[in-house]
Amino acid sequence: MNDFFKRHIILENNHVKLVPFSSYYEEGLRKIIFDNEITKYTGNHFISDNDLKNYINRTLTSRNENVSYPFIVIDQSSGQIAGSTRFGNLVFHNKRLEIGWTWYGQAFRGTIVNKAAKFELLRYAFEEMDFNRVQFSVDVENIRSQKAVLKLGAKLEGVFRSNYVNADGECRDDVYFSIIKSDWQELKRTVFNEL
Repeated sequence: MNDFFKRHIILENNHVKLVPFSSYYEEGLRKIIFDNEITKYTGNHFISDNDLKNYINRTLTSRNENVSYPFIVIDQSSGQIAGSTRFGNLVFHNKRLEIGWTWYGQAFRGTIVNKAAKFELLRYAFEEMDFNRVQFSVDVENIRSQKAVLKLGAKLEGVFRSNYVNADGECRDDVYFSIIKSDWQELKRTVFNEL
């Protein structure tokens, strides 16, 4: 899997298209990223164009340094950029990774976009990469995102205390969830049946 971060991965269904994160999408990101709801549970502040440029540079660097594989999420019905997500915390020899760093513009929250994007990421992790475990971490106060992860069929595992530092420098707790390979076929048949 040494070539994983060099791959040009495109994931697509009727609702979303996930393409490798690129500065090409800066203008589309600018239209949706300046939103306090995005900042609230992340390590980023988005107030100025400089914040956006720094975010793009950090995101691209994370891939160049083999830390994460970020995607742009495009809404198929409108052709607009809906947000971003990524594979991270990849441990190839243990066949596990995390899906996260996900955010969506206001118009796309609570729509089919998140479920459709997660379906493609999970399918790729379990069926193409042959991984055994996908985990998700969500800020302990981010109830909306916790509910969204549970709707995917993930199992609640517990709280990791002082797990990350947010954009205001506060040490925050995360709730962890997982889906494992033995769950996947049943979840495809039930939770993701329309996809």
